[in-house]
Amino acid sequence: MELALFQLIGVSLGLGLLVGLQRQHDQSELAGIRTFPIITVFGTICGLVAQDFGGWVIAMGLVSLAGLVIVANLMRLKQQPPFDIGLTTEAAALLMFALGAYLVQGSTTVAVAVGASIAVLLHLKESLHRLVSKIGEKDLRAIMQFVVISFVILPILPDETYGPYNVLNPHNVWLMVVLIVGIGLLGYFAYKIFGQKSGTVLGGILGGLISSTATTVSYARRTKGSETSSTLAAIVIFIASAVSFVRVVTEVAVVAPSTLAVVAPPLAAVFLLILVLGITLYFFRDKSHSEMPAQGNPAQLKTAFVFGAIYALVILATAFAKDYLGDSGLYIVAIVSGLTDVDAITLSTSRLMTVGDLQLDNGWRVILVAVLSNIAFKAGLVGVLGNRAVFGKIALLFGIVLVGGLLVLWFWPDDFQLPLSVLTQG
Repeated sequence: MELALFQLIGVSLGLGLLVGLQRQHDQSELAGIRTFPIITVFGTICGLVAQDFGGWVIAMGLVSLAGLVIVANLMRLKQQPPFDIGLTTEAAALLMFALGAYLVQGSTTVAVAVGASIAVLLHLKESLHRLVSKIGEKDLRAIMQFVVISFVILPILPDETYGPYNVLNPHNVWLMVVLIVGIGLLGYFAYKIFGQKSGTVLGGILGGLISSTATTVSYARRTKGSETSSTLAAIVIFIASAVSFVRVVTEVAVVAPSTLAVVAPPLAAVFLLILVLGITLYFFRDKSHSEMPAQGNPAQLKTAFVFGAIYALVILATAFAKDYLGDSGLYIVAIVSGLTDVDAITLSTSRLMTVGDLQLDNGWRVILVAVLSNIAFKAGLVGVLGNRAVFGKIALLFGIVLVGGLLVLWFWPDDFQLPLSVLTQG
């Protein structure tokens, strides 16, 4: 019993020292490396006493600490010159007291994670301030719109199935919208952080995260003039398409993780071909540089509603095709859907595989057909919007990928799966 108490107080002391070290390094006048450990251990002692005398002990401890903070600030106000008034250290002190009290009855792992996160958050003051200074009105609107999409609209949608074939679930449909918009927003803010002059490889990666189709259109158009070399444009377009391939696998991993052992290997085989081609193209690039084109806000409500409608239509189309044409009908839906949006057919197919309405061997083939259809569509866009040089490079690269993808579709063994899944199931 005593050993457990000493361990508890030791963890409390360590968390206080961690946060106190950061505050001392930041030259906080209110509390530093000695005061924060005392505050945290004080919270733990109050939590221990409260086990016998009730929660009012913790409440009084918190009130006492708040009183000390107020008195300390009042005394500092009398100092000359006047100090900058801030609440960071005061709030951290109250939180560390509460965290010390939580340790008595709560999870030590959670307490350590929270304490360490607070220390890191305090340490990143300058970095966070610089980041906020770079956020403009457009970026703030993107954040607020994503909050509306994920925390306002999603919770109020009914979690029930409606419509033909009983497959439309508003909550699940919008959950996929949140997933796709979240991925796009991640790429958008990465673009904002690294800037337009992010380099060829990073430009392609960010373009793939935000929208590989939009990136293809933008770079293909730029080759009509002389702003961007054909090789540079081909590299960025190709990398963006490769990242969209990774994006597809990520979506399967999120929606249908139990299928990865069967679905991931054939998709990874095609991606490996893309990777080899991309590396080869990169080494034969010229040394010209170009700024990445400006990216639009992926969290616009209109964009979210459009994707939600597309996803719902794909769900209905897959249910209809499966009912009337069997599994073979899904390939038609994959080809048509893949021309404009691979995400929708990927998520829809993943859902079918999860509920057992589609065999895994057919599922990954439907997804791969959609990806190959999208690649062919983007090659056509380059042919229409770009110059002959960039189209020649893209046609050759995408042509090799299409051939490789078709070979995987025809010759990949149906019973192949990752050995890791066998160990996990066993």
